[in-house]
Amino acid sequence: MDLTRRLAGKTCIVTGSGGSIGRATCLRFAAEGANVVGCDVASANAEETVRLVAAAGGTMISVHPADLTDKTACAKVVATATDRFGAVDVLFNNGAMAYFDWIDSIDDDTWYKTINQELDLVFLMTRAVWPELVKSRGNIVNVASLSAWAGIERLPGIAHASAKGGVLAMTRQVAMEGRTHGIRANSVSPGTIETNQTRMILDDAEWSRVQLGRAMMNRMGQPDEVASVVAFLASDDASYVTGTDVAIDGGVRAW
Repeated sequence: MDLTRRLAGKTCIVTGSGGSIGRATCLRFAAEGANVVGCDVASANAEETVRLVAAAGGTMISVHPADLTDKTACAKVVATATDRFGAVDVLFNNGAMAYFDWIDSIDDDTWYKTINQELDLVFLMTRAVWPELVKSRGNIVNVASLSAWAGIERLPGIAHASAKGGVLAMTRQVAMEGRTHGIRANSVSPGTIETNQTRMILDDAEWSRVQLGRAMMNRMGQPDEVASVVAFLASDDASYVTGTDVAIDGGVRAW
């Protein structure tokens, strides 16, 4: 088996394709032969990912702007994928937006926005693509978080942790419901990954000491390091892996 072409001929939807992990995964999926269908609320970022994939010789289209908290937008992404490529084999639920505050000061709007934009959209997108995954006996990879497993002392993440905990539970349920259709579902839980949103940690000595010090590897992870695990789970190499979560956290959960 050619491990560099594990996704050849597969059609893979990547939500949040304009972000750091989304872009890295689009590039990885395309390099492994997939037809990539991206979507993002940020059109300029989504278009740049399409350009980068094309420049690397890959195949990618994109639906943007796409607000996946709206079920009609989810349906449009799935219809675009099937109209262009005839099927959907993989859904990578990556897109999300979190809002942060502590339990003693968070307001209702911050709570509900985070649940909507980190948990509800995973449900809506999964439900929209489900009939196509039944046909293809495809699979789902969801993005959970280290925050779903452990409190992070300097992160005001009550809503974020709750939403990502919901993603973990949903993944297990979807794996159970999908088993009779040949559908696998797994999640990944990144720790601190270097993105535009997290790079500021490196400029804060105390944040960096506490946050990076929790990892055995004592550094931030890179988006490519997440993408490589997602590509494995999306491929037939993971044919006996379902209902599980893979930590991509530099060893935080291991000590």
